[in-house]
Amino acid sequence: MSDHHFWLSEAQFARLQPLLPNKPRGVPRVDDRRVISGIVHVIRGGLMWRDAPAVYGPPKTLYNRFVRWSRIGVFDRIFATLAGESAATDTVTIDATHLKAHRTAASLRKKGLFPAVSDGPRAA
Repeated sequence: MSDHHFWLSEAQFARLQPLLPNKPRGVPRVDDRRVISGIVHVIRGGLMWRDAPAVYGPPKTLYNRFVRWSRIGVFDRIFATLAGESAATDTVTIDATHLKAHRTAASLRKKGLFPAVSDGPRAA
């Protein structure tokens, strides 16, 4: 595994594994650790899905898993659990000054990809 690719460690994946869906549907899922690592790599780098390195598997698999799990709230559950386990009790901030939003980012809430945000009340 190359140095310039992101890979979840065994310990990191062990923390996430209980939070992942475990109901088999049809074709068995490919390696969850590889796919989640690929999703993180694409999002961290601001890449388009088709530009994901081949070591993570087909870009279509990464995209489909991201969309499906976003719609059913898997990532919301992961973030909430990890934030709840944090030692920080007052305020937690995320520095996103280096992130660049893709032109389609504004439509993600409309498509229901972030249910916790999409279903909540909107600011006046």
